Amino acid sequence: MSEIENSGYKDMALRLLRDANCQVGDIVRITSKGKTYEGILIPRSELGDAANIIIKMKSGYNVGIVASEKVVVEKIGVGAKPMFASPSLPEQNSALPHIVIMGTGGTIASRVDYRTGAVRSAMSASDLYGVVPELSEVARVDTEIVFSIYSENLTPKNWTILARKVAERISQGVDGVVIAHGTDTMGYTAAALSFALQNLPVPVVFVGSQRSSDRPSSDAATNLIGAVKAAGEAPFAEVGLAMHETISDSVIVVHRGVKARKCHTSRRDTFKSINGFPIAKVLNQEIIMQQDDYKHRDLSRQLVLKPDFCEKVALVKFYPGMDPAVIDFYVNQGFRGILLEGSGLGHVSKVCFDAIKNAIAKGVIVALASQCIWGRVNMNVYDTGRDLLNLGVIPLEDMFPETGLVKLMWVLGQASDLDEAKRLLITDIAGEFTLCTLPQEKIVYGA
Repeated sequence: MSEIENSGYKDMALRLLRDANCQVGDIVRITSKGKTYEGILIPRSELGDAANIIIKMKSGYNVGIVASEKVVVEKIGVGAKPMFASPSLPEQNSALPHIVIMGTGGTIASRVDYRTGAVRSAMSASDLYGVVPELSEVARVDTEIVFSIYSENLTPKNWTILARKVAERISQGVDGVVIAHGTDTMGYTAAALSFALQNLPVPVVFVGSQRSSDRPSSDAATNLIGAVKAAGEAPFAEVGLAMHETISDSVIVVHRGVKARKCHTSRRDTFKSINGFPIAKVLNQEIIMQQDDYKHRDLSRQLVLKPDFCEKVALVKFYPGMDPAVIDFYVNQGFRGILLEGSGLGHVSKVCFDAIKNAIAKGVIVALASQCIWGRVNMNVYDTGRDLLNLGVIPLEDMFPETGLVKLMWVLGQASDLDEAKRLLITDIAGEFTLCTLPQEKIVYGA
């Protein structure tokens, strides 16, 4: 397939361009209905009108000309093909902290694809450093591509690979690790590495963006600078997630990896700390700790790597009228754990009790988290909750379902013994449990 045939053009428009031997980037003259237009041929958006040929004129405006038998297309010059060129890397200051930025893909590592009108992964972690020269004033940066895929395509196998890569870099003596990640499932991966990377000597900070880095409204640069600052100089040694605190660019907030949840599809302050408060903020290049209870940075500490996860774990959301056959299906498929997303304080319909009892009898761990965003499970208040406890369902206190799912995957990846897996599930590993329900007004309303 030629380049022009892969540029989004179809039917009559494609035939006219092919007959004129035109490629994207060429300078073309198009005559239609007695008028002549000259400009650079650019790819057609897949969401645009299939009959149009699109050119960028000297004025900077794009013009679409409807292709027809009466339209004349001429190639009058060969132009540069549209492409992204990586900027040169700035000089690095040897006195600054040594950070590695690991790329996994996602919007922070994406640019607009002008053929589709959407964003696509196109930038490496090295590109990120090149287009944010301010990083040269914050840290000495190495880069490494671990994956180059959208976050919805990541699996627990990717978490294992990523955890091992991070451990390898930490063993080389870096002062911190930053992981560029798509926001859609960044909370899952941050939780996974919170369990997989124990006894951390330095921070591991996830970062993403809601807008691609070539858009004027992008949050990629400010998020990345804040994440690198935290990874290099913050006093904590935990897995964190750095994003905008509000819709403005003033503050980057670092959430604890097991407490961060994406709460909005497009806002730049999409991540909130659930049943907890952020661990730190970055304001005007200053790190302001928000908690006293954190694991301190200690380069002499020896990392403990526990990167294995069991994929035979299901998240089942309860809803009115739910068919308990869903639970039976997972049991029959050999799943080892089921995380129930119950209503309120921790409830599911009594019609599900027989299926739950059968699952537990067959050695499946059944745990329960609330589908409410804030608050904690208390299954002792109503009969339904007490009955579930008597069946052997394990309440997950104030863990929200995404973190609960990841932890259940992790404990079943660590322990083959059922009792040991249950013990690990209710043990606080990375700050996923808090002793009491915390007020959330400041987080919810952005005060």
